[in-house]
Order: sequence, then structure tokens, then C-alpha cells
Amino acid sequence: MKIFNWNNIRLFLMFFLVIFLFSFTSKRNSKRKLTKSTVVFVGENSLFIKQESVNKLLIENNSNATTVRKDRLDLNKLEQVLNAQAMIERADVFVSIDGVLKAVVKQKTPIARVFNDEGSFYIDSEGNKMPLSANFTARVPLVSGEINKKNSEDLFKLFKIIYDDEFLKKNIIGIKVMPNSSLLMLNRNYNFQIDFGNMINVERKFKNYKAFFQKVSLDSSLYKYKKIDLRFTEQVVCTK
Repeated sequence: MKIFNWNNIRLFLMFFLVIFLFSFTSKRNSKRKLTKSTVVFVGENSLFIKQESVNKLLIENNSNATTVRKDRLDLNKLEQVLNAQAMIERADVFVSIDGVLKAVVKQKTPIARVFNDEGSFYIDSEGNKMPLSANFTARVPLVSGEINKKNSEDLFKLFKIIYDDEFLKKNIIGIKVMPNSSLLMLNRNYNFQIDFGNMINVERKFKNYKAFFQKVSLDSSLYKYKKIDLRFTEQVVCTK
């Protein structure tokens, strides 16, 4: 006589039942239609792209999300479509248990706005071009002048330093690149021009400017100056 281990048989049957139910439920669930689609924007940026525009891409140009079956969705393809949009830095797309097609979207972050022969566009935090938006205008430095492939990388580093510094971000509103590659900058609240010179010792020059600004602003004499010269890293020269 063979001795059967009923505990093992019982465990096997339970395991088989769980697999069967899971497979049946998954197959049935995949054929269900979506209940709706929703878009969630993350980050602090204002909306450069409308939720309706992202939602339209989500449901693959169908006017109603409830007409789409779960098993006919290609989530990877949808993510690729969203990530290809000029305003979007990254998108994660998934379907919730209750049948909601959801996209979590992070927009690109503009750090400067360029004016040149090609028109006007933003430079984002990754150093790439970003188109203007009809929904919102970012308050970033306006950049003009001799911008080319040779100086674009150095300019991006400069823009990033300004954007990452709360004082400079509020203070510097304009940058003009001269033919000799030197920079002229404009201040938000005062009429003086900042002669920054070439893009060398950038952090040291900005450090000098911040120290000068904080010291002189205490006696309200900043209104008297027409030019602030930062070309010399050991000193700040002012012209009235």
C-alpha cells in the first residue's frame, strides 16, 4: 500500500486553484474597457502643455477612453509618444486596477529664452531647445547676440548657474553675447549694465557681484551706477 501525503496533495490543489483563478481573472480583466483617462503633472512648473493635449495622446486620438480595451493598449508606445513631445521631459503611463488610464507627466524646465535668426525658443535644464508655449511664459533671462555651436555649451553652464541660484535667478533678466564672446547683462530692478566679460571664472564673478550688490544696496546707491564691471576677478569696478 502506498502512503499518500494528504497535506502535500492539498497544497498542490490549492496552488493549482490560485493559478487558475489568477489566470482567469487577468484574462477577463484585460478585455474590460477603460473607465476613463487622467493626467497628473508633477513638479513646480506651470502648465506649458494643456491636460487635454496629453489626454488626447493617451487615448490614441479616440474621443472617449471608455471605447478602448485594456488588452489593446501598448503602454510603452504611449510613453514613447508622450516623451517625444517638445514640452515633456518624462512620462510614466499605467492602468490602475479600477480601469483608469493614468499618465504621470514631468514637464521640461526652461532656464533661458533665446532670440536669434531662427526665432525665439527656450533652453531647458538639459541644454536642449524647447518651444514657446501659448499657455504660459517663463520668467527666465532673455538671451540675444552671437550664439553658436562654439559657445552654446558654455552658455548653457552659465544659464544653469543663474537658474540654480535664487538671487541670480531673480536678479538677472537679460544677457547679450557680443561678437568678441563677452557678455553684457541686465538687472531686473536697476538701470545699470553688467559687463561680465568672457565666460571664464564665472562662479567667482557672480560671487563678487552678489557681495557687491548686497553691500551697496544697503545705502541705496545702486541707482547712481550706469555700469558694473565684473571682468576683473579681484575687484568690482563701478561707473556712474
